[in-house]
Amino acid sequence: MRNIPVNMAGFKLRVVEEPSIKMDQEGRVLTAYGTDDPLYVVGVFAKPLATDDGYRGKGEELKVTLSVNPQGIEEGDLVELIGATVSHWERDGRSGLTWKAQSLKAA
Repeated sequence: MRNIPVNMAGFKLRVVEEPSIKMDQEGRVLTAYGTDDPLYVVGVFAKPLATDDGYRGKGEELKVTLSVNPQGIEEGDLVELIGATVSHWERDGRSGLTWKAQSLKAA
């Protein structure tokens, strides 16, 4: 399954790597499918919000591909993903999740 919508309302997201243009291993700029518009990538740390009893689960760092360059977002900012999706991938015995969003905004 691809591009499954994701509700991140139960998480606090903090930028750990500022948005930058996404490049492939050969240093070429990656673009949105069928366009010349560059893609961007941002690193965020996703931490679950505290439950009623105060428990906070472990967090995880996510690399999120963005369709639009979010202006004014810096390392350490709390943010929200706009139009977040996730896709599963498998290749050469490895697998994982690919995170995408249209953009992000300050929370």
